[in-house]
Amino acid sequence: MVKTSVSKPTVLRTSTLKPTINIISSTIAVGTLSVLTGCQTLPNTEASNTALNTTNNLLTARMSAIDRQGYIAYVEEQGVGTAKISTLYSIRPDGSNRQMIDQLNGYIYAPTWSADGQKLAYSKQAPRQHPKIHIYDRNSKTHQLIVDSEGSNLSASFSPDGQKLLYSSTVGGNADIYERRLSDGSTRQLTTLPSTEVQPSYAADGKSFVYTSDKVRAGRPSIYRYSFATGNAVPVSTGSYAASPQLSFDGQRMAYLNGRKAAVMTLATGQITNLAETGLDEPARLSPSGQYAVYPTRNSNLGGQVGGQSGGSLVIHSLSGNTSYAISSKAGGVMRSPVWGR
Repeated sequence: MVKTSVSKPTVLRTSTLKPTINIISSTIAVGTLSVLTGCQTLPNTEASNTALNTTNNLLTARMSAIDRQGYIAYVEEQGVGTAKISTLYSIRPDGSNRQMIDQLNGYIYAPTWSADGQKLAYSKQAPRQHPKIHIYDRNSKTHQLIVDSEGSNLSASFSPDGQKLLYSSTVGGNADIYERRLSDGSTRQLTTLPSTEVQPSYAADGKSFVYTSDKVRAGRPSIYRYSFATGNAVPVSTGSYAASPQLSFDGQRMAYLNGRKAAVMTLATGQITNLAETGLDEPARLSPSGQYAVYPTRNSNLGGQVGGQSGGSLVIHSLSGNTSYAISSKAGGVMRSPVWGR
């Protein structure tokens, strides 16, 4: 039986399934197929020890080096329609060293780090074009176009060894999951169902991946786990509408979108911790250690403006200590799709 606990509610809306793939109508078109200038205490009736200062924040001070020294990539959006400007940033968990990685008039979707934290894959969609997958290399500061197939190409995920990329695409007319070898571009299709299969995410051992599908009921997504050894997929019991999964490096937890809430499940027990309903329909994402989660929220959901900004914030939450703090946006825009790498 699925057990659910509620940890510090805030308001969230997950956007991981959007553009050509109609599983979830979200603002992150296709994500599911879709300096801290200030940090204030999040309104939380349950958490009594919320960090107030991100520079010398108690939460970051307690973090293991693998989390504290990593980077969170995220998208900040400003404007609407044809005036939409999307900017991809990376930032340290303490709010320092914010750097712009890419920017365009259009949309940027679902960034994802390689296991070593040196490469970042993401989808870009310019006006009147289909989403294409690019990879940014932190060492060389270069960008490379990887997937330019016709249709919507979204939700990339690096294999643990960094040699392959899972992603969803409508190149065949239907949303399916593909695996591409980065060395030579060879690609194979892994799902062939008439339903929508999107948002793949590798397990750390490389033997399986989790993904979202509405094969049981159209428009009602569930999470499945695909085994490379058998080529078969089995459902992950979440007990409700679920999408955009991500497994922790140790395989013990899964972050995902639970209905409209950013949530984390402990896989061994089935216990679900609902972190927030942020008004953005976006899932939580786990830190490298699996002990923290990050999710975006609109500032109105934090009880007003945060740090003088009127846009959005990233909330970092300790899964063991029930403490949280927020990092505000660079330019007052809406923050989306945070992902925490090494």
